[in-house]
Amino acid sequence: QVQVVESGGGLVQAGGSLRLSCAASGSIFSINAMGWYRQAPGKQRELVATITSSGSTSYADSVKGRFTISRDNAKNTVYLQMNSLKPEDTAVYYCNVNGRRGALLRAGDYWGQGTQVTVSS
Repeated sequence: QVQVVESGGGLVQAGGSLRLSCAASGSIFSINAMGWYRQAPGKQRELVATITSSGSTSYADSVKGRFTISRDNAKNTVYLQMNSLKPEDTAVYYCNVNGRRGALLRAGDYWGQGTQVTVSS
């Protein structure tokens, strides 16, 4: 099995910063892209940022210039540095890992349990 565990959420005032971490472990053979999604109450889950195995990144327009995604391939870990946080960033943040459990197996998506980020005004 593949385990995906997030950490680093919490309560912060508007304008503050938080850093989320996500580590993949278990029977993961290789990892392609890693990313962060979020879901606010009453809304659909949305993409926040992704990073490929070679380090190419993409961001939702709403977080560009404020959030930075990075990864440590040796540790199968992805980070999300969130600066200048706004109340509208409040959501449960989920980590996504796209990877293979074996060289001949198809890549699949693995999700963490989510971590709550609350930004107060």
